[in-house]
Amino acid sequence: MDMYRKVRLACAEGMSQRQAAQHFNISRDSVSKILAFSEPPGYRRTAPVKRPKLDGFTEIIDGWLEDDRGVHRKQRHTAKKVFERLRDEHGFTGGYTIIKDYMRERERRGREMFVPLVHPPGHAQADFGEATVIIGGVEQKAHFFVLDLPHSDACFVRAYPAATAEAWVDGHVHAFAFFGRVPLSVLYDNDRCLVSKILPDGTRVRARLFNGFLSHYVLRDRYGRPGKGNDKGNAEGLVGFSRRNFMVPIPRFATWEAFNAHLEAQCRKRQDDVLRGQSETIGERLARDLAAMSEPPAAPFEACDQAAGRVSSQALVRYRTNDYSVPVAYGHRDVWIRGYVDVVVIGCGGDVIARHPRCYGREDAVFDPLHYLPLIERKINALDQAAPLAEWELPPEFATLRRLMEARMLKMGRREYVQVLRLLETFGMEDLHAAVRKALKLGAVGFDAVKHLVLCQVEKRPPRLDLDVYPYLPRATVTTTRASSYMTLLSEAAQ
Repeated sequence: MDMYRKVRLACAEGMSQRQAAQHFNISRDSVSKILAFSEPPGYRRTAPVKRPKLDGFTEIIDGWLEDDRGVHRKQRHTAKKVFERLRDEHGFTGGYTIIKDYMRERERRGREMFVPLVHPPGHAQADFGEATVIIGGVEQKAHFFVLDLPHSDACFVRAYPAATAEAWVDGHVHAFAFFGRVPLSVLYDNDRCLVSKILPDGTRVRARLFNGFLSHYVLRDRYGRPGKGNDKGNAEGLVGFSRRNFMVPIPRFATWEAFNAHLEAQCRKRQDDVLRGQSETIGERLARDLAAMSEPPAAPFEACDQAAGRVSSQALVRYRTNDYSVPVAYGHRDVWIRGYVDVVVIGCGGDVIARHPRCYGREDAVFDPLHYLPLIERKINALDQAAPLAEWELPPEFATLRRLMEARMLKMGRREYVQVLRLLETFGMEDLHAAVRKALKLGAVGFDAVKHLVLCQVEKRPPRLDLDVYPYLPRATVTTTRASSYMTLLSEAAQ
């Protein structure tokens, strides 16, 4: 630049180009270029690069690279591999550099270009992401639902143990409750939980649960191109933003509910931010989004998967590869199943007969010990090997009660112990535990005594354990000791 300034200044003061070339010891062509450009223009190619040694080989390279579109990206041709194949299979005599330059230029020409978009208020985009979390002391993968409003950049995030169809719908239901309004349309990818099939004309066949959800909220669904995540770039960006800002360091919460309360608080806090290129906060722009949205229905959609099943001979109903117990009285009967995000409800006719926490493992069995107690009472020899009771954690006083009952009444004592456990079908564990403790303290070891004590515990009245109320108290006759009895003992000792 210093040379440019001096040459242009000299020529402006009257020095000819010939004199300037001699004075500054540069060529006249350089002087002409300096006078033509105020700054060094740099090297400018006037003709395209010619690679004569590639003639006839570019079609082969293009064919290989086109075939690579159908394979995993980590198993595609590199420039080095293309060079080696051309050299070994086709007698290529050129160098590696021209192969690398050709492939780089070809990739540049094939890169997709995008049109800047403007987002009217009232529309949304939705997606799912993944992150590592620690819930209840256990490290696991969280699948978090995100709903983004592109006009205002307002967001909603909620985490689930799995990205099931119920989680998709439940995420929408909570998002609509969070904003208090329903978007005019939502843009999705082609997730299997939403779209069961794409017809040749591009029409989507929606999944049953998702179709019912759309009908309930009168919501218009839109879809991006298969494999083109950039069609819903705002939601894709929100997935990364949420992971980096809401889940670093790794979240540690006691329950999923506590984790989701934290995520909801972060979404509300973000509404105070002013993003780059904007003069208003997210919350101020959100007001326009909400004004364009529609009112939600009077009742939210029930986000559950519905299925039918049959109770097995072991009082188990299978749902999504896992078995859930029901009362043994419903054995071999047809039942209906509703799978929610966090619970599985099983019913028969118009009655709900079982409710279990949702299991996201595979081929697991989820038991409620109370379901099997009537059967164990009849088949008392199965008490110690009953799988539903194997991991049932009872207070230690229950084990003491069983030991004393068996010592006093043998097999009948085991049956009465099961009858004591069946009191949990009517009373809470806290009341029954208090009754068992009192029974042990009074020495009234039996089903009738425990039942009487738990009733008194619930009704807040003092117990009356006598022979009229509790006929199975041990009977004993106490007589006055006579001196002749002692004399008999002494006489026997003298012999």
